[in-house]
Amino acid sequence: MYVCLCHAITDTQIRQAVSQGDTSLKEVRQRLGVGDQCGKCSRMAMQIIQQQLELEPNYYEVA
Repeated sequence: MYVCLCHAITDTQIRQAVSQGDTSLKEVRQRLGVGDQCGKCSRMAMQIIQQQLELEPNYYEVA
């Protein structure tokens, strides 16, 4: 599904960015450009990022 209509960014692309190491909206914005024009997609993008982070363990965090 399209999340960012301004840049035609999908939820799959956001999930892939998280899988590649992005852990915040700022990092995903730098990689994909999501939320940098009208900003209406920022809330949905943040939800997708959080969902993906919950699914994928972060091996770089120190216990």
